[in-house]
Amino acid sequence: MARIIPDGWETLEASGPAQRELETLAVLAAGLPDGYTVYHSVHWTNVAHVHAIYGEIDFVVVNRAGQLLIIEQKSGFLDETPEGLVKHYGTRSRVVSVQMGRTADGLRGKLMRSLGGQPVFIEHLLYCPDYTVRNPVTAGLSPQRIVDAGRRAQLCAIIRAILPPGEDAPVAERIHRFLCDTIELDTDVSALIGQARTLVKRVSGGLSHWARQLDIEPFRLRVTGTAGSGKTQLALAEYRDAIARGRRPLYVCFNRPLADHFARIAPPGGLACTFHMLCEALLRHHGGVPDFTQPDAFTKLVDDVARLAVPGEFVFDTLIVDEGQDFAPHWRDLVLRHAGPAARALWLEDPMQNLYGHPPAELPGWVRLRARSNFRSPRPVVKLLQPLLPPEVEIEATAPIATAEVEFLVYQDHELLDRVKDGLRLCYSDGFRQEDVVLLSYRGRDNSRLLGYDQLGPNRLRSFTGAYDAQGQPVYSQGDVLAESVFRFKGQSAPAIVFAEIDFETLGEKEIRRLFVGATRATMKLVLVLSERAAGLLYDRL
Repeated sequence: MARIIPDGWETLEASGPAQRELETLAVLAAGLPDGYTVYHSVHWTNVAHVHAIYGEIDFVVVNRAGQLLIIEQKSGFLDETPEGLVKHYGTRSRVVSVQMGRTADGLRGKLMRSLGGQPVFIEHLLYCPDYTVRNPVTAGLSPQRIVDAGRRAQLCAIIRAILPPGEDAPVAERIHRFLCDTIELDTDVSALIGQARTLVKRVSGGLSHWARQLDIEPFRLRVTGTAGSGKTQLALAEYRDAIARGRRPLYVCFNRPLADHFARIAPPGGLACTFHMLCEALLRHHGGVPDFTQPDAFTKLVDDVARLAVPGEFVFDTLIVDEGQDFAPHWRDLVLRHAGPAARALWLEDPMQNLYGHPPAELPGWVRLRARSNFRSPRPVVKLLQPLLPPEVEIEATAPIATAEVEFLVYQDHELLDRVKDGLRLCYSDGFRQEDVVLLSYRGRDNSRLLGYDQLGPNRLRSFTGAYDAQGQPVYSQGDVLAESVFRFKGQSAPAIVFAEIDFETLGEKEIRRLFVGATRATMKLVLVLSERAAGLLYDRL
């Protein structure tokens, strides 16, 4: 069995292109015998700052003699043109043979310099597991150096034919040292032990560990953390810990989909709800019945509950307020009275995700912890957002994902639906599945054109109908691609986000915050669908 560097890849979870590379890695590990070493790029992105090992290289196979075979994998569809095989990346296209030639020459030159001019043996291979090349002779590469879908099962045999095991040679150790230095394996080994959900959960989970080591009496912790800093992991850790200790936790947020999501992933034994759901439960406990048919129903509900006492059944041992920036000032005392005298209380917030214009909560005497690292959003997303943010808002791009740049699709009014379809196709062409993609509208549900559709081309949309079932769960239409407003999807994320209906006359604080919320929902790929005027304002600012 071949040696795989770095290790830990067997435990990874990924989707889209990264999943296809994990599948290839499994084939190489099982199909190549001892004596071969495979260096891979699947979770090196946090260290090397690019997704490939060097240029476009995804895998490097090294034999005992220190000879190299570099493999570039192209998943999805390729286009056969007079110039050769072409891979399309949104609005950009690249000739595969030109890419491979440049990266092979660059790696060869760099390696020879590190070896003092000693010649090196480097072969190359194109692996396209999803596409069958119809005309290998005109592909721009030697047909013997192309493994397409038709020869996929022969991948390891072809590698062994091109690169025999060889005999041990002194130069091999220097070759291995060079490859380890190229990806800075020794810089931060912990950054190499995961990718996508696995690694993001692990590194962002640092907040949940250290925040809970603080010795505060009484425990009153205010965490001001940017998107993707690990606030959800902290909330879940506190919630689980309370239940494990035989205590009752209360998780409260403003957003109903976020409360439903947390309730699904949290263990039983506590209460996870929105602020208004908590008010309704308290009102009904006292014999009241809210009338949600009235236009001011929620305001009246809060006013009515403010006059009620909180019985023992509604006092908890742990209180977690999530998305605290969404809470109106007078809600603070109403929710904090549900914490018992010795309760642990946490207030989690991100001022950049304040879409409702509420002033920050006054929490005198609380210990504040700031978390500026975004472990979730791809680094190109953070790079895009940073120039738009106020000078005092600093975000550290620490995600393990360095995917392609953010895609921009600009539309005139009548072209909106076509550009949205293009955005979905871009996600699919990169290997994402329908369940990996979420279509987000910049507008609210009542003002969105997109969210009124149940189908866009071949894509059946699954969206909130506005109704709830007998158990109080939201009712969604039948479909394959989730379509939500940016307001309802706060606090959640998806591998691929098509953020559409982005249109504004001015690019002010309100618009920037909404852009920030929508863009930071993506964990691997982001497509922005903007009107011409919005794109112009955004380009000017960037």
